[in-house]
Amino acid sequence: MNRKEALELLRSVGCSRQVIQHCLAVARKALKIAERVKACGHPVDLRLVELGALLHDIGRAVTHDISHGVEGGKILRERGLKELARFAECHLGAGIPAEEARGLGLPKRDYLPTSLEEKIVAYADKLVAGSGEISYEEARAQLEASLGQEHPAIKRLHALHKEITKMQEGG
Repeated sequence: MNRKEALELLRSVGCSRQVIQHCLAVARKALKIAERVKACGHPVDLRLVELGALLHDIGRAVTHDISHGVEGGKILRERGLKELARFAECHLGAGIPAEEARGLGLPKRDYLPTSLEEKIVAYADKLVAGSGEISYEEARAQLEASLGQEHPAIKRLHALHKEITKMQEGG
């Protein structure tokens, strides 16, 4: 799959223009991050980052609620794109552990990004609001406003921020 095919897939399943613009913005941000990480000596698959970012919100063709990640994973697996399904499933918040997933009405399993590429896409998604970039501080404030300051997702986002920032700085 290439960039053009990913965009065609988003259109063919019914993603809105706004969702596609968001996915393009996340892909731009994710590639910037991935290129800095790679320049610091960390092995990262830029193609996988781009495709994962482009397709992370494909489930919004079905729903805009929390289950859009699970729906996106289903869409991608049905099309033989298993390697990209986890990008859709693991980008919500800074990932969702199984216990929280169950409480949110999702199938009980971990939705935590594990590969470097998944982490970069999940982080980049938090740094894009609509189709515009925002700072980590703004992203954190938005998450706190929607979930509360003590929600475990805030700690996961901060840990992801620290991990990605360290890799971009050569650590």
